[in-house]
Amino acid sequence: MKALLERLKNGIVDENVIFVQVLAMCPTLAVTTSAENGFGMGIASTVVLMGSNFVISLLRNFIPDKIRIPSFIVVIASFVTVLQLLMQGFVPSLYNSLGIFIPLIVVNCLILGRAEAFASKNRPIISIFDGLGQGLGFTVSLTIIGIIREFLGTGAIFGKHFMPASFQPALIMILAPGAFFTLGILMALINVYNNKKKKENKRITEFAGCDGNCSHCSMKD
Repeated sequence: MKALLERLKNGIVDENVIFVQVLAMCPTLAVTTSAENGFGMGIASTVVLMGSNFVISLLRNFIPDKIRIPSFIVVIASFVTVLQLLMQGFVPSLYNSLGIFIPLIVVNCLILGRAEAFASKNRPIISIFDGLGQGLGFTVSLTIIGIIREFLGTGAIFGKHFMPASFQPALIMILAPGAFFTLGILMALINVYNNKKKKENKRITEFAGCDGNCSHCSMKD
């Protein structure tokens, strides 16, 4: 159970797709014009991640190395096709809003990367949790970016308006430059926080008299 929870934490925080690995920039910048679009894209990617990780993990010992990438793409494409049909039937407005970016999930470097780096080398259950963690990290990040852009650009969040009629929205925020501004500022804030945390940990370590050499530590059992 600890290993499964670690995969969730790893995907959401330690190896966040957008803010740490800086992957999947095309959908990140294109679909986050609203919180609904960001959330929808994240959930769609999470479903494909979990399904493809599971199947690829099951088949990992049967797929020859020479054709592993084409095989992974076929598996991913199958899940994306099913997802497309379901979205078109049950959430047509979201499907139309996301447009070409739904079929482009097939070539999303996040999904293919997890298939190659993790699912093809690990067991099915932990591979599912790896996909879930990475997908949730992607979903949370897209939704946060979408909320900021939608609020500043239209005065609404998830389509509901909160600002008075006198509010003047910054329309640039729902255009391409707004995506770069939002992503850049969020990444800068996260880096400032991480650097501050590292300095605090280093100061605590130095205060405790730790020289980093555990083999000579007097606190060892």
